[in-house]
Amino acid sequence: MPKRRLLSLWFPRLAAERALRLARGVLEGPLAVVEERANMQVVAALDAAGEAAGLRVGQPLRDAHAICAGLATRPRDPAGEAAFLAALRRWAGKFSPWVAEEAPDGLMLDLTGCAHLFGGEAALLAQAEADCAAMGLSLRAGLADTPGAARALARFAGQVAGSGRSGDAIDQEARATRSRAGKRRHWTRGGVAPTPATTAGAAPRIAGPGKTYGALAPLPVAALRLDPDTVAQLNRLGLRRIGDLLGQPRAGLARRFGKGLVHRLDQVMGSAPEPVSPARPERRFAVRLTLPEPIGLKADLLAGIDRMLPRLCAGLEAAGQGARQLRLEAHRTDRAAEAITVGLARPGHDPARIRPLLELKLDVIDAGFGIDMLRLEVTQAEPVHARTAAGHLQAGEAVRARLEGGAALDDLLGRLGARVGMEAITRRHPAASHIPEKTAQVLAAAWSEPAGTWPAPPAPRPLLLWPPEPVIAPDMPELPAGFRWRGRDRVPATAAGPERIAPEWWLDDPAWRSGVRDYWAVTTRHGDRLWLFYAHGAALSSGWFCHGRFA
Repeated sequence: MPKRRLLSLWFPRLAAERALRLARGVLEGPLAVVEERANMQVVAALDAAGEAAGLRVGQPLRDAHAICAGLATRPRDPAGEAAFLAALRRWAGKFSPWVAEEAPDGLMLDLTGCAHLFGGEAALLAQAEADCAAMGLSLRAGLADTPGAARALARFAGQVAGSGRSGDAIDQEARATRSRAGKRRHWTRGGVAPTPATTAGAAPRIAGPGKTYGALAPLPVAALRLDPDTVAQLNRLGLRRIGDLLGQPRAGLARRFGKGLVHRLDQVMGSAPEPVSPARPERRFAVRLTLPEPIGLKADLLAGIDRMLPRLCAGLEAAGQGARQLRLEAHRTDRAAEAITVGLARPGHDPARIRPLLELKLDVIDAGFGIDMLRLEVTQAEPVHARTAAGHLQAGEAVRARLEGGAALDDLLGRLGARVGMEAITRRHPAASHIPEKTAQVLAAAWSEPAGTWPAPPAPRPLLLWPPEPVIAPDMPELPAGFRWRGRDRVPATAAGPERIAPEWWLDDPAWRSGVRDYWAVTTRHGDRLWLFYAHGAALSSGWFCHGRFA
């Protein structure tokens, strides 16, 4: 069995370069992606120009603007960055079928048995870098026997382990620490000075099989994914490189720094398991029909749909899914494509329900010089619960119940939605409010269930409601003997009321700042049945208003 080989791909400027891709050349100069931390705007990502200007990630935005006056900024979009990383994961599938995301800016690939397909590991890395350069992305990669080692090489290869302490503090270290430091700096006393390759390029990007120790030894201890406090304590003791830790007794390291440090060491060296869990592939339902001769008639398109649709529905039924939205693509001989989209009011996998919806939209397809390929894809699917098998008698009753219980309505909604759009078909549902204009809410009919029973109001409600319109009448709570509304004088013949309705005191509704209302159902001598109310006045003045009309 070949030795396991892991490849870590790190995109250090993922957020900034994604923003540059979205800008499409509009932005000029350095770019910084900012986010809010502790009520302060800080730099979360920089492009290459921003780093060249001396900016750094984690820097307050005000300091970044002071250093670079022409800095362009964009807010961070975690959801968009996650979607972009998922797209990169699909791209990385060309190198290996085993790809895992390392949020927010990395990928881990298991290349065991795959590198020879690209001419070797070095050629594979060169291909990945070329692809990322074509996409405008910065890439740093590391290849080793373990995920931890590959991750360390990708992020820290070529970095020299240094110390943040001053020279005076170093002179105050213990004798043994100074002695080890002197041996490491033997070249200052006449020894052979190291070449630049052993300092700036101390760790190669590719650690050969079984050469993890030599590749990781020059890297700083931060490459072990330790917390900053542990890294600072190790640096104070002179343990700045991974090689310094590998030669120390494990028991002493565990007592002083906890088991986490020893566990990280075991992971990078392969003594402790570190599995790579790839993302589950998205389930897609699509069928394609390649035609030997171009077609252009509607009957031919329907014949092609009749051949594809049963196969598509069989796959949906086997997976326990139902199509909620489908897309039919007609690829023409001139390399152009025509597409139509249909939706269902309820998810299903019955060809008899889907075919009429597709037939309704076939007229909008322009065949041009002919169509040589058809593709039918489910763009939105939802689970469909299985039904218990029944005999002939029970099946007949089930069919009648289905027709009476709303399946026919669902088919009607699907046909109407194919014409005017699913979002244009709505239904009203009861809402938990005593305010007249808030007792119902409008929902999309395809994505909601019919309302069962509506709660009965304390008094009859009008058929039509509109925003309150002023009524010219005496400013008194008693029902007037006559009033003027919409330019006409009216005289009440009968009246029922009053019904007092108070505003929702926990909400600031501008329409109800007039305070408590007394509603009256008034029938005028001209036959109008109006819904009048007297506003007692709160933040606004009092008076009479007309709110609706009865049938």
